[in-house]
Amino acid sequence: MKHTSAQQVLQHIREVIARDTGKPLSAAGTSEIEGVLKELSGPGQAFPSAPGQEFSSREVTILLADLRGFTAIAASHPAGIVIQLLNPCLIKMSEIIFRHQGTIDKFMGDSIMVLFGAPISREDDVRRALACAVEMQMSMNALNLVHKDQGMPELFMGIGINTGTVLAGTLGSERYSEYTVIGDEVNLASRIEAFSLRGQVLISQSTYERCKDYVETNAPMEIHVKGKPQPVNLREVVAIPSLAMKVPRQEIRRSHRIEVKLPFRYHRIEHKIVLPETHSGLIRDIGYHGMLLETDGDLPLLSEIKIDFDLPLVDYQATNVYAKVVGRKVNDGRTRVGVEFTAVPPETNTKIQLFVQLLIFTNLS
Repeated sequence: MKHTSAQQVLQHIREVIARDTGKPLSAAGTSEIEGVLKELSGPGQAFPSAPGQEFSSREVTILLADLRGFTAIAASHPAGIVIQLLNPCLIKMSEIIFRHQGTIDKFMGDSIMVLFGAPISREDDVRRALACAVEMQMSMNALNLVHKDQGMPELFMGIGINTGTVLAGTLGSERYSEYTVIGDEVNLASRIEAFSLRGQVLISQSTYERCKDYVETNAPMEIHVKGKPQPVNLREVVAIPSLAMKVPRQEIRRSHRIEVKLPFRYHRIEHKIVLPETHSGLIRDIGYHGMLLETDGDLPLLSEIKIDFDLPLVDYQATNVYAKVVGRKVNDGRTRVGVEFTAVPPETNTKIQLFVQLLIFTNLS
């Protein structure tokens, strides 16, 4: 067996396993198959087995999904409840990914990295990635209905998708290796996912160019990402009309916004760490899923904060409310920011909704 034939056989075996199971061939499996191929190739025939020697350049669509506010849930609930929440969610997401013929590159705590186009390339990689992302968000909606019946906290997922050329292959050593993709396009996918809000699917311009006749999106938004000298265009996926699929987030956003003047306290969050310094300001309006805040402090767009505030009509102190800044305006030295909740304890969520409803009835009377 010739050197090139052995490589082709191994690659074909990898593709069959990935297609059948939705996961790449493990390092142990690769070593075992390489041993068999070495025997078949006969004495004196070289067979490349060292990780890193088989990297190839290919176009891949990368989907990154992350549970929003899960760190706060994990910190405030027993380990048993955390596993009870996380495991069914990851199992359901895996089923959806395999159904759309995606390959799970890795689980990273409460995050999933999925590849479309590696190790197997198909003409409809981008379309399947988008359909997968929308179905994942639809499934999160269904999971939350179950969680609500069980009295458990809701889970929300942010998803970022990017398409570009990467290096794909086996990375590591003979002791441990894994099939993965590396390159700037992977980093960009990670940045896009970081910008996504709960229930949102954000895609890069390169992904959009390959699917604009297939997917319905909002207008492009410019963002600045680390490592990119120029702003990057992102679009939010709204629906896939041909499949009659719609991202539920469009409906979740709708709720009454009531004007208030409530003092609040907040802590900045950087790299998932709550900073100790306390800041204060005024809540100017409040809804089921977010608020308009006024503060003297600087809160950059898409920064994250932890908020505490009192709800007088329902005699309740709301604590450990996590939010992300989604809008910002500075006027007369005061900063007004719109924030969207990323994690709210179940009881607090109920009290906020009750508070808003009571204010609505008060204004109508």
